[in-house]
Amino acid sequence: MHASLFFYRTVKTVVFLFLVYGCFPDVVFAQSPWVKLAGKPSTLNLNNGFLSFDVGGFNLKLVKSSQTVAGLQPKNIKDFDFIPSDSLKVRSADGLYHLGDINIRLRIEGKNAWQNYSTAAKRQAVKSLPIKGSVLAAADLSATLPADIPLRIHRMWEIYKGKLSLKFEIRNSTEKDVEIGALGIPMIFDNILDGRTLEQAHAKNVFYDPYIGNDAGYLQVTRLSGHAPSLIVAPINKTPFEAYNPLNDDPTPRGIAFEGFYEWMVHSKAYAENEWKSADQWNTPSFVILKPGEVKIYALQFILSGTAQDTEQKLIENNIPVAISAPGYVLPRNVDSKLFLKYAKKVKSIKSYPNEALSISTLPNTKNGWYSYAIKGNTWGRAKLSITYTDGLEQTIQYKIIAPENEVIANYGNFLTSKQWFNDRNDVFKRSPSPITYDYEKQQKVTQDNRAWIAGLSDEGGAGAWLGAMMKQLVQPNKLEIDKLKQFIDTVMFGQIQLKDGPEKYGVKKSLFYYEPDSMPKNTYSADLNFKTWSAWPKKEADNLGRSYNYPHVAAAHWVMYRLARNYKGLAEASAWKAHLINAYETGLAMVNLAPEYAQFGQMEGTVFYLILNDLKNEGLVEETNKLELAMKNRANHWRSLAYPFGSEMPWDSTGQEEVYVWSTYFGYEDKAKVTLDAILAYMPVVPHWAYNGNARRYWDFLYGGKLQRIERMIHHYGSGLNAIPVLMDYRKNPDNFYLLRTGYGGLLGTISNITQDGFAPAAFHSYPSTLKNDGISGDYGSGFFGYAINTATYLIKHKEFGWLAFGGNIITNKNVVNIDLTTAAKSAIYLAPIGLWITLDAGKIQSVQYDTISGDVKLTLQKTDDFTQSATIRLSQPAKISGIRTYQIKGNHIKERGATSIKLSNHDTTQIVIN
Repeated sequence: MHASLFFYRTVKTVVFLFLVYGCFPDVVFAQSPWVKLAGKPSTLNLNNGFLSFDVGGFNLKLVKSSQTVAGLQPKNIKDFDFIPSDSLKVRSADGLYHLGDINIRLRIEGKNAWQNYSTAAKRQAVKSLPIKGSVLAAADLSATLPADIPLRIHRMWEIYKGKLSLKFEIRNSTEKDVEIGALGIPMIFDNILDGRTLEQAHAKNVFYDPYIGNDAGYLQVTRLSGHAPSLIVAPINKTPFEAYNPLNDDPTPRGIAFEGFYEWMVHSKAYAENEWKSADQWNTPSFVILKPGEVKIYALQFILSGTAQDTEQKLIENNIPVAISAPGYVLPRNVDSKLFLKYAKKVKSIKSYPNEALSISTLPNTKNGWYSYAIKGNTWGRAKLSITYTDGLEQTIQYKIIAPENEVIANYGNFLTSKQWFNDRNDVFKRSPSPITYDYEKQQKVTQDNRAWIAGLSDEGGAGAWLGAMMKQLVQPNKLEIDKLKQFIDTVMFGQIQLKDGPEKYGVKKSLFYYEPDSMPKNTYSADLNFKTWSAWPKKEADNLGRSYNYPHVAAAHWVMYRLARNYKGLAEASAWKAHLINAYETGLAMVNLAPEYAQFGQMEGTVFYLILNDLKNEGLVEETNKLELAMKNRANHWRSLAYPFGSEMPWDSTGQEEVYVWSTYFGYEDKAKVTLDAILAYMPVVPHWAYNGNARRYWDFLYGGKLQRIERMIHHYGSGLNAIPVLMDYRKNPDNFYLLRTGYGGLLGTISNITQDGFAPAAFHSYPSTLKNDGISGDYGSGFFGYAINTATYLIKHKEFGWLAFGGNIITNKNVVNIDLTTAAKSAIYLAPIGLWITLDAGKIQSVQYDTISGDVKLTLQKTDDFTQSATIRLSQPAKISGIRTYQIKGNHIKERGATSIKLSNHDTTQIVIN
């Protein structure tokens, strides 16, 4: 691609940042990195031509001089390439990786120092080798490696069982032992989004997600649209996926439009001893010693598949081990979990690491031969299962064990209103009292940062603390915490962050913290921070009301106060319920009127406006209902006109989809809801690994909301919780789609997986193998917790293969009666998939549910009263259209109000009601 276009890409990105943050990043004044890259001398010798092959479902194109991949195009779709072929020319210099390269770190017997070798470092034409049989192209790579390498490496592109494969044959060519301490195979696919519109990116680009599962590991390469085809990269025999290493030495410009490339690490001991020595790796780092003349073969295969939902079936068809866990890989200690394994060979052993972390019991195989196990989490923290099959293949499955959900959420709320509670009456920025950003590594509140929003209680990175504290009260109300938060709302949020009067009433500021040293008292600002940066906003920019993304945070806080005042006695002032609801409603209108430029996009937490609208309807506030519905329909109509209706102020984003799906569904725009859901499933993988399972892709927000600031795939950033909203909403309409439940529940539980034992919630977990730990500050975590808070529920299903399963509860079956005890923190919602019944409570808690599979009757056991809850408020809906299922109602004469049923609770014992 021409260098001028790459310059355009950079300028476009910078303009986006200017629109969002009000000033240009420092990088705008530097030469475009794309221009610099295009100026490097080309060494791939592209003028020498290409080799083309018909490979089953692919057209394969190799650079003739290097025999690296120049194109990998599936035949069943036009004008699409898994490889970044359109940037081949600009990426043809030394040091740029291509599919087919290899990286090795080794040492020769008698030497202590590791030596690095890479086929990408200094390009020279490789020597073609004679081909025979199934081999398409073969090369001796010696010419493109340093002369002192003690190995001779041959690379073959060949057909393996009808599929394209990449094979490396590595021979020790010396008289001494050679230890290979690291071996990586770069995975280069087209995730470069720079310069493309949303339509172009969804048509042309891919994202890829790892299952770092040793011999059963694989890479899933999915188109942004979520449509077929997708690609699976899987090992042949023993080529373990041991670690996933970012190729940060590749000079392709990384940023908000390019996450970077990674390599499939087969061996990683040499990294684990050095760059990664402070991190606990997913798998045990390995190495191999080659004796003189010994040969070692490593190979990967490229399997053409359908959508992401087809991945597991395609793996089974290709005799690759598959694992499915219910309810997933984040395990509260009080939850009974099941694991199912499918592989042609028998399980030889299954072990927990650490030894006592997971309890394992063997269950009978399923009717189609899935190995079944009962799994119980015992010890808080990371754990893994290592499964060895009789053919020697080893599969690892990564779990995160957490405390019971009610303990996790209680600790989170306490931390926010104690250690994160900022109370300084002399604060010149008028932020007190409030929950504020917290630095867990320093064990102190963050009252200053050169990113104004971090200390300024707005934007996602600053509002995260108080938003999370407010949403926690929806799940698990606590009177002491609510009293504190009411002070915050009355003195800081409504009046400081949000304007309380004037012509722009209900407008929301970008930050309360700002940098204006000349107008502030001496020594206001820390001398240890660099405020000479674009993100240190002056007061005028901090006071700007034009960023729509700030409005849902405030609306959510008003809405929670409404729910507390309306549904409980004594938690909040009962007479103020209407004022809180009107404030929430007015915030939604203010977003559209005062921040229209970005209100055209889907908002993170935008679901709150849907929830507000429902409550306006329930309260009979017709005028307000009509106004808010019209404002939201105008936005949805705009999205309806777009091919991909979930833009953002960023070139690509994964947070607008939540609200776009919700409103598209509400207004009956099912085609746009489907487009949106398909895109979500493309970047929200389902794999046997707690960190990546349900982890909606985010990779730039450590820059804006983290302490360790870098472009990096984030583990369970707020996208996990937010994207779980539409996924689970769609599942409730389609209860036969088990994949949707697994995806959504993975995101839901992933949201709380990083909360520490004492209740600190980080912006996200760092995925780089050099780190593998929580980020140091709380940052924008609260947005994700919003997703958890409004979406937490229990799901009861009967799977055709696996039988009765619970997500968010434990099951006991007795003949035709299934009993489920709820284990969620809120215990306020349950979905019974066999009958498509969705039961939610505005107040009260469900202790257990009985479902009679013959009569279809449902019995709810409700917990007794507490100091603030005398009645349970229950809502029933049946979002799925299931043939032959009756319309369910609550039996008995009970008070009907606001579209719900009010049930008087017992002071001494549980209360049972029948739904039939």
